[in-house]
Amino acid sequence: MTEDQDKENFLYPKAPYRGDFTPENMVFNSNLQEFAQKVMYICNLETNGKMSIDEAYQEIKHLWKKLKHSKKGLGIGDKPE
Repeated sequence: MTEDQDKENFLYPKAPYRGDFTPENMVFNSNLQEFAQKVMYICNLETNGKMSIDEAYQEIKHLWKKLKHSKKGLGIGDKPE
């Protein structure tokens, strides 16, 4: 593993997917993990005074809208289980 890959894995860890396997679920799970990681960074920036509460809220709101759009675009939740 290269130094860049080590850094990438440290900054953006990914847990293995253990849910019902479909390509859509895998993509959404990846998007969900990315969302969670970015929210954690935003929270840390706000907690340490590097970002205002309003900026943090707006950034998380934007990320949430992207995640909802991803879910809708993948058709997750549209089909009965």
